Amino acid sequence: MRICFDMDGTIANLYGVENWLEMLTNKDETPYEKAEVLVNMNSLARVLNKLQSRGYEIGIISWLAKNSNSNYDERVTRAKRKWLAKHLHSVQFDFIEIVSYGTPKNFVATDKNDILFDDEAHNREEWTGKAYDVHNILEVLRALP
Repeated sequence: MRICFDMDGTIANLYGVENWLEMLTNKDETPYEKAEVLVNMNSLARVLNKLQSRGYEIGIISWLAKNSNSNYDERVTRAKRKWLAKHLHSVQFDFIEIVSYGTPKNFVATDKNDILFDDEAHNREEWTGKAYDVHNILEVLRALP
């Protein structure tokens, strides 16, 4: 079983970075680097490592910026991976999929038992497994068998 996390608006506060939209429009990846955390990362890392030891796969499915190009996609991907390494350095992700903006996340993980945490209702509605909003991440994870 896979546990999948969106980043922007789910574990990373991209939308809390001042002028984030203007920066993204101008192909500036800084907001992805500067985003604050939205979850207690120490607690999240402990829970994820425990779940991984019980056989769960842990991963990221996150979108690239809208209206980007290959050079910007590479910089955004680097920034997102750097953010993960900084804030969840003790988690060895089984997969990190940084995909084109708008890619249905259920194209990446298709098993009906997979779990998604995502702030966007549309992504949760399209998901083939169990999908959760971002307000109770730790509680949901701690309740998993």
